Formats: sequence, structure tokens, C-alpha cells
Amino acid sequence: MRKVYSRIEAIAGNVITVTADDVRYGHLATVTTRYGKSLAEVIRLDGKRVSLQVFAGGRGISTGDEVVFLGHPMQVSFSDNLLGRIFDGRGTPRDAGPPLEDNLIEIGGPSVNPAMRIIPRNMIRTGIPMIDVFNSLVESQKLPIFSVSGEPYNELLSRIAMQAEVDMIILGGMGLKYDDYLYFREVLEEGGAMSRTVFFVHTASDPVVECLLVPDISLAVAEKFALGGKRVLVLLTDMTNFADSMKEIAITMEQVPSNRGYPGDLYSQLASRYEKAVDFEGAGSITILGVTTMPGDDVTHPVPDNTGYITEGQYYLRNGRIEPFGSLSRLKQLVNDKTRDDHRAVMDGMITLYANYRESVEKRSMGFRMSEWDTKLLKYGALFESEMMDLSVNIPLEQALDRGWSILAECFAPAESGLRTELINRFWPSGGSVAPSGSDEGTA
Repeated sequence: MRKVYSRIEAIAGNVITVTADDVRYGHLATVTTRYGKSLAEVIRLDGKRVSLQVFAGGRGISTGDEVVFLGHPMQVSFSDNLLGRIFDGRGTPRDAGPPLEDNLIEIGGPSVNPAMRIIPRNMIRTGIPMIDVFNSLVESQKLPIFSVSGEPYNELLSRIAMQAEVDMIILGGMGLKYDDYLYFREVLEEGGAMSRTVFFVHTASDPVVECLLVPDISLAVAEKFALGGKRVLVLLTDMTNFADSMKEIAITMEQVPSNRGYPGDLYSQLASRYEKAVDFEGAGSITILGVTTMPGDDVTHPVPDNTGYITEGQYYLRNGRIEPFGSLSRLKQLVNDKTRDDHRAVMDGMITLYANYRESVEKRSMGFRMSEWDTKLLKYGALFESEMMDLSVNIPLEQALDRGWSILAECFAPAESGLRTELINRFWPSGGSVAPSGSDEGTA
């Protein structure tokens, strides 16, 4: 028999305070009002004073309403029946399917013991040259996509969800506009990827506390599937909305703010989620790719700044494409030598020449005289941006490497490429022509 508390001492927005015994942080409670029952989560303990965030909001709650603690944190049903389904941050179905209530697992557990982890060693192919060729995504890696509002980061995530060579996708949306939610749903359903996807979505109109639950519920389900041998890719958008929800609750709780009003444990909160990325010995893996929008394109903003210390690199999405400068996958060297012999050389050589192209563009804008070498670099840069950097380009890794050789041959003599003679003799195309974007090579 659970104890019923019939006195609520304080109501501040969506947060209520009661005096209770034997309660733990993160545990759930039900709040019974004249309008029905609502779930609440313990977000602060101060002796016997317990503060709870009410999922449905504080409207309609009175000091005489009843609170019953359930004795456990948020739980989610786990089974293969999750595949192809769409849920909210509490695990309640958003689609027309039935609720799942069997085999419940707790969310928000600790990170995996480092002794159970193995060194990442497998590449996840995405069909996007700026990822596969230049900053390979490695299984069990944790990487953010740094961007600004208005950039097509959700479109990029949907493409990765469609094309990534993994066993299953878990998509966690936080603070999504309803149009973005419908976009993800339509793209995944039309592309036939929904059957291998589990979608947890929090929209901007949903309770704030549900936004905080989305990463935890997504990663709890991912961990169970990974332990069963699945290679799981977790896509999270947008982690800045997650941090803003933390800030909103911290302000309501009158906590002492840190940098720009965010709570002082922002780093720990972000790290506890990202560190769930793991490759299990003898089982599957969890790879995390999360969008982090930067207000004002400011990388020193607390959310991207703290994220950069946690993750293993980042992708910068600017002007509708992944930038080669600033983007970094720190684990790419673990897999580049396992793809094709020319992978590392093409990656290094093309980026070096693209840096030279940027210098030539600056010289031209300042009115300096263009040399023959500058003219070649300008031609190369235009081809590189249209045939490799453009996010509409959609080709396998091997074809992307071949296209890189074709671009080099179109613009330079073999000796000007800076690549080793051995590789030039093996891969330099005889015709030196670049396949157009609309060719049969798979370009979208």
C-alpha cells in the first residue's frame, strides 16, 4: 500500500513541493486533481521537502490534491514491437498503435563500465562524401552536428537515418516544430526506413520535462538492443533545446545560475548522455549523432562549448553543407586504412588543395593578379564544392573516392596533385572527366 500525501505546500509554475519520506531523485509520482491524474517526476530533494515537475503542468492543481509516489523512475517497454513506432517523451504512443506495457526497463541508468568497452574499429557508411571520405563516422562514436537555426540539419539527419549502414535507428526529437516532426515521419515512411526505426518525439508544445526524458528513453532502449547484438545509431535533435529545458526548470527551482543562466551541472548532464556511446565486446554498439544549434553562430555558447569537450569531434553545417574546416572525426584514422588504399591520401590531398583554393578566392577578392595555378585552383574549388560538398550528392564511398580522382585529373597534372606516384599509377583516371551530379552513380 502506497502512502498518500494530501497536502501540497507550494506550487510554482509546473513545480509542486510536498513533504515526504523515502523518496529518491528521479522517481515518479501521480498527482490526482479534480481533472484526473497526472504524472510528475522528482527533480529536487531538500531533506524531506520534495519538488516535483508535473508533466501536464501546474494548471488546475490545488494545495489539497493528492500525491502518491510510485517508487521507481520513468520506465519504458522494451521489445521488438518498438520498431516502426512513434512515442512521446514518456513512451506513450503518438501513432495509432496500441500502448506497450510489458517488459518495462528503467531509463537514465549509469554509463557502461569502461572494462566492457572495446576500441572502435568499424566505419558507418552514410553515402555522404563529406562524412564518408573526409570525416568518417565510426561505430560507437559520439559526434555533434554544430549548426544554426535555418540550416538543413533535420534533412541531414533524415538522410543519415535512411542510408546509414546500421541495424536500427533510434530518433529522439526535442522541441521539434510540428512540421519537422511530420517531415521526419513522412521521409522515413516513404523511404521504407520506418520499419527499422524507433521515434521518440517531444514537440515545442509538449511539457518541458518530457524534453529532458527523450535522450534518456532513447539511450535506454538503444542499450538494450545493443546488448542483444544490434548496431544502433541514435540521432538526437536538438540538444540545445534539451539544455534550454534544463535551464527553464533550474530557473523555476531558483537555482543559482551559471554561464548565461544554464545550471552549473550542464557539462555533467550532457556527458552522462553522450557517454552512453559504446561498442560492447561480443554484442552490438551504440553510436550517437546529435544536433547542437549555436545561438548567433557562437561556438563559445555554453552548450556547444561543453559539448566539444565531451565528444570525439564535430561536424559543422554551414550554408547548407558540411564544412571541411572545423569538422573533425577524431576516430577516423581507426577505419580509414581499412576501406581502400587511397582513402587517406585522397582525403589529405583534396583538403590541402581546397585550402589553397580558399587562398586564391581571397586573392581574387582583393584584386590580386591570378596566376595559372590560381586559375586551376579556382576550377578545382568549384568542382569540389558542387561534386563533393553539396549535400545532394549521394554516392557510396568507393564512387566518392573515384570522383575525387576525377576532379583532380580534371584540374591538375598528376605531379601537381601532391599524391604519391604509386597511388597515381593505380587510380589516376585516363580520361580525367568528372561524372555530373545527375549521373547514374547514385547522385540525388
